[in-house]
Amino acid sequence: MKNYINIDVVVIGGGPAGYSAAFRCSDLGLSTIIIEKYGVLGGTCLNVGCIPSKSLLYLANLIREIQGFSKYNINIGNCNSLDISQVREWKNNIITKLNDGLYYLAQHRKVKILKGLATFFSQNTLKVVNNDVEYHVRFEHAIIASGSTPVTLPNISGIDSRIWNSTQALNCTVIPKKLLIIGAGIIGLEMATIYSALGSKVDIIDSSKTFFPSIDKDMGELFIQYTKKYFNIYLNTSVVNLVCSTEGIKIKTKSSDDIVYNNLYDNILISVGRVANTHNLNISSVDIQLNSSGFIQVDNQMRTNISNIFAVGDVIGTPMLAHKGIHEAHIAAEVICGKKHFFEPRSIPCVAYCNPEIAWTGIMEEQAKLQGIQCRSVTVPWKFSGKAISSNCADRGITKLIVDTDNNRVIGGIIIGKNAGELLSEINLSIEMGCDIEDLALTIHPHPTLSESVNISAQLFHGTATDMINTK
Repeated sequence: MKNYINIDVVVIGGGPAGYSAAFRCSDLGLSTIIIEKYGVLGGTCLNVGCIPSKSLLYLANLIREIQGFSKYNINIGNCNSLDISQVREWKNNIITKLNDGLYYLAQHRKVKILKGLATFFSQNTLKVVNNDVEYHVRFEHAIIASGSTPVTLPNISGIDSRIWNSTQALNCTVIPKKLLIIGAGIIGLEMATIYSALGSKVDIIDSSKTFFPSIDKDMGELFIQYTKKYFNIYLNTSVVNLVCSTEGIKIKTKSSDDIVYNNLYDNILISVGRVANTHNLNISSVDIQLNSSGFIQVDNQMRTNISNIFAVGDVIGTPMLAHKGIHEAHIAAEVICGKKHFFEPRSIPCVAYCNPEIAWTGIMEEQAKLQGIQCRSVTVPWKFSGKAISSNCADRGITKLIVDTDNNRVIGGIIIGKNAGELLSEINLSIEMGCDIEDLALTIHPHPTLSESVNISAQLFHGTATDMINTK
């Protein structure tokens, strides 16, 4: 059975980038349809990524907060009697509630959701197949927002149900006694935070020589110190051999100094990156260009090499972040409507929602020096923060600002600590505005708050701080 649809804009993918593009197109007066293979909006982020992981991380952090008071002989409650099925139900209810909200927004905007897999015929037509039903969609413009999928490892992925990807790990069907995570990126660290709080002994291995190469080494090393009581991170370490048995998963790893380790784990999580979802689209039929890593190439208006086809979100590459994809989606929709808008952010904030959180934005100090930028950094350990001390998080928190000394503008920042992701927005706004460090120093911040650490950092730059000893 074939059905025919004529539409102004077809959006392929219903994740944050996809539904944001569709909703913005509709708001601008364009007839719009979303093609979503699962028929439910939210994509990886809402259904099997950001939202379920943040729900579980909230629970994990709550457990750690309660445990943290035991050193003061304050016993708030027993965290050792968790029913994992109740945790899973609570998490799933959050996802359902947000799914329902997106469905309402789509209905209100008269954006139809068509379930099925999309395949291009030409630069103005595509086919959508859902079981025995086939749709032929003719469009003026298309926005590809098909997202990404976890990378698999040859000879490891899929050979045993105890070897997980991030989606399977978030299902929370079991709490392993011993868990190995391959990959020390954001997903790996967040999963380590969750499962270690739930009672697992967690090891993380990564083949990289440095931890989080995108941030300054001093902050990366500090983060490892902050987290080593909860889980182990082994860098420059790779898998040599793996054997699945009834006892568990026997794994042999090799370190940088050629020492071989043998360990037994109940489960393994593979989190070594993601690849673009383009394999079902038949993009070769319209000659859409990919880059060397397999992601769709776009210009700063999110347009591919085919003038009426755009792409946004994970499918165009790193950083694979929902907030970046949402911003790109707005640009694509507005360009389609004739607006001369461009994707030109000065900085894109990144957050790992582990415990403690680590958040960064802009140009790091090491990057700035490599680029020939004269810069200076200032840091405020949270042991000087009354709010951090009263919130029992002073021993694992620090704020760092990076300033261009030629013009005194804020160019970057890193925060490690509780709610770092929330605190980072002030630094990101400062970078976007081309803010002088003095503006931050002279802006009155509420007391006591963790945000004062940004204010004090700015004061330290000028030698005007009173809560710390000035070294300028």
